[in-house]
Amino acid sequence: MYNFIFFVNSMLLGVGLSMDAFSVSLANGLNEPRMRKLKMLSIAFTFAFFQAAMPLIGWLCVHTVVEQFRAFEKFIPFIALILLLYIGGSMLKDSFKKEDEQVEKPKVGVVALLLQGIATSIDALSVGFTIANYDFMMAFVCALIIALVTFIICVIGLLLGREFGTRFSNKATAFGGIILILIGIEIFVTGIL
Repeated sequence: MYNFIFFVNSMLLGVGLSMDAFSVSLANGLNEPRMRKLKMLSIAFTFAFFQAAMPLIGWLCVHTVVEQFRAFEKFIPFIALILLLYIGGSMLKDSFKKEDEQVEKPKVGVVALLLQGIATSIDALSVGFTIANYDFMMAFVCALIIALVTFIICVIGLLLGREFGTRFSNKATAFGGIILILIGIEIFVTGIL
């Protein structure tokens, strides 16, 4: 039933799930202080899409292949850790290159963005268990609310990162890489405890 509690819970799920995506958005903004608005919107949309898709996939798994999903669930922290360590490590490595070695190129490419989207949202698969008692339409509306909240929070993270990245551009890439590595470790530690 669509009531006030449903909408509040969906928004709170969105806020909770989007914190990793916010941090990665902040790192992306730090890494690319001259990022254009269209790219910012596409990054926020990508995170919002994955944050909405994962709970729906989890919901689908609960209603179809629960046992297989539970077996896969224990690998989620490892997958997120590996993806974020790779992306963060690459950023750190790039930050140590000399100015003349660095080639001007888009800092957040399509592949890196997709990996970030998966890594920051894969833990949202387990939200499928939280919303398992919803019918499909309610789960879909919940996912849309999560996507909207994530989109807004990621745009804020990108704007903040871009602002501070402009001020601290020489250290921003290293800082962004460290943020991604720390997020990967946090997801891993909380996932295995």
